Amino acid sequence: MRFLLPIIVLTVVAILPDMYISKAFLKGSSMYVRLLQWLPTVLFFISIAGLQIGGSESNWAMKLLFAVILCFMLPKLFFTIVSLVGRLIHLPGVFNLAGATVGVLFLVCAAYGMSFGWKNPVVREVDLHFENLPESFDGYTIVQISDWHLGTYRSHPLTIQKEIELANGAGADAIVFTGDIVNVSPAELEPFREMLSTLKAKDGVFSIMGNHDYCMYGSEHTPEGIRRNIEILQDMERSFGWNLLLNDSRLVTRGSDTLAIVGVENGGTPPFPQYADLGKAQSGTDGAAFKVLLSHDPTHWRRSVLPDTDIDLTLSGHTHAMQFKVLGFSPSRLAYKEWGGLYEEGQRKLYISTGSGGNVAFRFGAWPEIIKITLHPCP
Repeated sequence: MRFLLPIIVLTVVAILPDMYISKAFLKGSSMYVRLLQWLPTVLFFISIAGLQIGGSESNWAMKLLFAVILCFMLPKLFFTIVSLVGRLIHLPGVFNLAGATVGVLFLVCAAYGMSFGWKNPVVREVDLHFENLPESFDGYTIVQISDWHLGTYRSHPLTIQKEIELANGAGADAIVFTGDIVNVSPAELEPFREMLSTLKAKDGVFSIMGNHDYCMYGSEHTPEGIRRNIEILQDMERSFGWNLLLNDSRLVTRGSDTLAIVGVENGGTPPFPQYADLGKAQSGTDGAAFKVLLSHDPTHWRRSVLPDTDIDLTLSGHTHAMQFKVLGFSPSRLAYKEWGGLYEEGQRKLYISTGSGGNVAFRFGAWPEIIKITLHPCP
């Protein structure tokens, strides 16, 4: 039932532009032209039916749905809106051309994003300065990876191999993974076991759970089945040699100074799970001169981290920048106050990685990224 409203909205978005285009521009066209015009909408309903039957594990249906939405429904919607504006102000020719141009440009971007944009990770280097960072940790490097959603890469594992090589090649003191390693099931990790075990850093690899890692979106809906899948996923992450932090922390020392890497379970708001326990996670870190928190959902920073802790740096993911960004704008701005990059409140900082993957293999502008953060004391 929770998907009923989005399906109704998408259905309206699919049908109304087709009705307008058919009535306004295809009068007198052959039956074959009209059928071709409606074909994407038919494929849309086929993909919805596939998801209803097979659930979110129906990869073909999910891919088809997003391909139809991105490459056909949205371009036709943009054209229809611009064309209708042109009719209202009595400039139909100019606005029809403008609408068609916008639609074609969006189609080209969508096709590139689905074909190539998700396969080419980039490394972003960030220098952060803090007043209370000990001199012994000047130059300490943390590589952040987030939101792999490995089930999406089953047909293209070389992309993950490339990201691991980039992360290892950064020579980081610590590598952190800030959640959502799978889409729906721990079985997605199986093809990647060997390569994930090669991820290495001087002080270790640290990971936390994202909302998808609680395996609530798959075909197994019983409490026992979900709990079993969570345990399998957690055991597999540990088998890679990673430090899985479940409201826990690890201490890193340089000389007589200590840095704490703190990790909480997902700290989201409905419909996302809330299992974060900052008090428990920070137990034993009182002597640390500097604290780095791994928290998957960036909304946790303003809700709890800023008011309830003295944590210096929070690293999050989750938003993906909705996998689309043009000229600095991402639709994720409409849903999140903080959605990607660096945010500051005084000396306290939040860095949000827009991640590497997603439920669907698509990225445009918000390219898959690995973040290399270098810490410095303020001059």
